[in-house]
Amino acid sequence: MQRRERDATNSPWRRETFTLPREAARAKAREWFERFPKAAYMTEVENWRELDDGRIEFTIRCLPSAD
Repeated sequence: MQRRERDATNSPWRRETFTLPREAARAKAREWFERFPKAAYMTEVENWRELDDGRIEFTIRCLPSAD
């Protein structure tokens, strides 16, 4: 699994990008939505694409706290 965090010092969003096989990508996205519910953290898959080898690269974002 590849994972990278984006450093956005001016942004309130926490973003992470993952590159995973399709089923693992689905599981990782579910994990984020369970841990950071959309209603409280405004969690969303910001963008995604399928790579030539079939893996999925996606960036998911959420607010770091649900104040």
